[in-house]
Amino acid sequence: MTGTIHKIKELAEPEIRLGSLEVRLAMTPEEVDASQALRYRVFYDEMGATPTPEMAARRRDFDPFDEHCDHLLVIDHMRKGAEAVVGTYRLIRREAAAKCGGFYSRGEYDVTPLLEYPGEILELGRSCIDAEYRTGQVMQILWRGLSAYIFRYDVKLMFGCAIFPGTDPKQHALPLSYLYYHHLAPPALRAKARPDRYVDMRLLPREAFDPNVAFNDMKMDSRTGSNSLPPLIKGYIRVGGFVGDGAVIDYQFNSTDVFIIVKTDLMTSRYVKHYERGNKKDIALPVE
Repeated sequence: MTGTIHKIKELAEPEIRLGSLEVRLAMTPEEVDASQALRYRVFYDEMGATPTPEMAARRRDFDPFDEHCDHLLVIDHMRKGAEAVVGTYRLIRREAAAKCGGFYSRGEYDVTPLLEYPGEILELGRSCIDAEYRTGQVMQILWRGLSAYIFRYDVKLMFGCAIFPGTDPKQHALPLSYLYYHHLAPPALRAKARPDRYVDMRLLPREAFDPNVAFNDMKMDSRTGSNSLPPLIKGYIRVGGFVGDGAVIDYQFNSTDVFIIVKTDLMTSRYVKHYERGNKKDIALPVE
């Protein structure tokens, strides 16, 4: 399973490049396959997710959503072949979700409030970066590509599940509690974990920590991740993101998930301020 590849517009200038790195959408089945191989290395080899027998045999992470979504890639032109794909995001808009029977995250959360939001919405998923490339530079160019995609399709709201490593929420008591008390989405945007999967994020009382210092103090521990805020979640919060109500334990992916919501008009960080709504051609995009 390699996913459907849309016809691609000719890349407009300027390209989104940073040194040997380029960010764009997958253009061929081989590039989608390379992104799935990267996902397998990160989620299954590194993070301990449990593959199906077919995934293990092919060493690829895939599901039916890959057939209809867009795959955003970071490519290092210093590498060759599949190894050149060093970062990826899976992007699902309303049209693609309709072909799949709904968004991926509906399996964990009631996303009804988001479906009712006016305008285009975008689900982010399967975000990962090769272990050798986890630097601010790579995250920066990946977010620049995401920003271009958002502007191209006039996305008003983006959302998706973000993960803490491991299946014991108590290991993440501080960040989960902090996120709930200080970044809970307003009711109109508040996705909620499904009743049979709901894990209360309020593992510590509100007065147990100082919110003015907690955010910066929660640094990622690469060995255990305990009581730390993963860099990707921290990035979403920095651009004005919210969380839904409830965490979810995902035993297949060996993770504790939270639901992230970002209104794109709140994204005023350095990742997006370079772009203007009038310029929607700085990334290779599928023809409508």
